[in-house]
Amino acid sequence: MTQLDRLLESIDPDRTLSDVAARTDDAINSFHMNRGSAKKWEEFMGCLIGLFCHVENTVLALDPPRSVNPEIDWGRCSRLLMEEYGKSGEKTAFELARTGVEGGLYGVMKALARRLAAQYVKNEISARISYYWDALTVDEKVAASAEYLEKYGHLLPSEITEGSAARVRANFTKVLEEHPRLIQRTRQVGR
Repeated sequence: MTQLDRLLESIDPDRTLSDVAARTDDAINSFHMNRGSAKKWEEFMGCLIGLFCHVENTVLALDPPRSVNPEIDWGRCSRLLMEEYGKSGEKTAFELARTGVEGGLYGVMKALARRLAAQYVKNEISARISYYWDALTVDEKVAASAEYLEKYGHLLPSEITEGSAARVRANFTKVLEEHPRLIQRTRQVGR
């Protein structure tokens, strides 16, 4: 098994994407709410901040678990809600939670948790790739991209592998970051 094989095994979708998704689902299912909707802004914020902290404690297995920090946690929630719902994400999410549209509060909570999980997966994969890549010499980096193309080039779009696959070689760490999703999509086609 080569160094590249060991890296790809460590970022396999079953070890990253699926594992974090399962832990996130566990966190959502174990989060206790007082009510199924939020009619007031303060209730809405409190619920999402509590969920955010609970998901983080569960997914990252923090021991001891961290406490809610309303200012910091709400800022992080807001950014994720804007990613999910657009420029006025917090307001849109509150309206959904208040009216019950698109799953209401539970739908907003799931969307928030899904965005948070995606962030954790991205950070974990990036850290593993960075650790691997920084330890290689220039010649090893060239050899690693050639090895990857030999083993997985047939799964990549032809427009980035044409010729000498210069786009893959020049952006190899980005290709590695997308590898788990590529493998996950490939496995889903066979199901």
